[in-house]
Amino acid sequence: MNNSVSNTARLLGAGLRALLVLTLVTGVLYPLVVTGIAQALFHDKANGSEVKADGRVVGSSLIGQAYNLPLKKGQETPEPDLKWFQGRPQNGLGTNSVNTQYKLILSGATNRSGDNEELVQWVKDAKAAVVKDNSTGAYQVKPSQVPADAVTSSGSGLDPNISPQYADIQVHRVAEKNGLSPDQVRKLVDEHTEGRTLGFMGEPRVNVLELNIALKELAAKS
Repeated sequence: MNNSVSNTARLLGAGLRALLVLTLVTGVLYPLVVTGIAQALFHDKANGSEVKADGRVVGSSLIGQAYNLPLKKGQETPEPDLKWFQGRPQNGLGTNSVNTQYKLILSGATNRSGDNEELVQWVKDAKAAVVKDNSTGAYQVKPSQVPADAVTSSGSGLDPNISPQYADIQVHRVAEKNGLSPDQVRKLVDEHTEGRTLGFMGEPRVNVLELNIALKELAAKS
């Protein structure tokens, strides 16, 4: 009986020591090492790829933002603020009904098939709006110029980038709204256009937040 109790105690002691060692290694040391490496080698990415302007964080280069006018009385859907470059539609986003104190960013896709009548109508309405909003007295957008990313949301609904084609058809409208020349604004687009990752992955893209920050700075100087 005494040997059985002694063996049980030794096993419990060994198990407890293993638990403490594993807790220390995997619960303390490993996270500290990984965090330290991330902060040392990938500081920007480890902190959420923050974008700063005027000395403060204004967003993340990984998450798209809406550039809308304040809601008017009785208005449910805000109108886009046309002095800024606009991102992709966000039809896939859900509504936060759990925490009503804060407006949380929710991610999601429409999950509608290509022949879904509601999705088809969304695309038609979005295309008409893009043509109307971006046509000026000196520049007329043709329906054939409207790229797919201007009328469809991404799988997450939070794509921070647009295609150079979508940015280009916004140039004249943005220039007119900000008292700039189209050449000045187009130069900004060119400066903020990124090529394919490693030269072959993905598509050329323009980060809307970073472009709008540069636009604000340029408009302030003019």
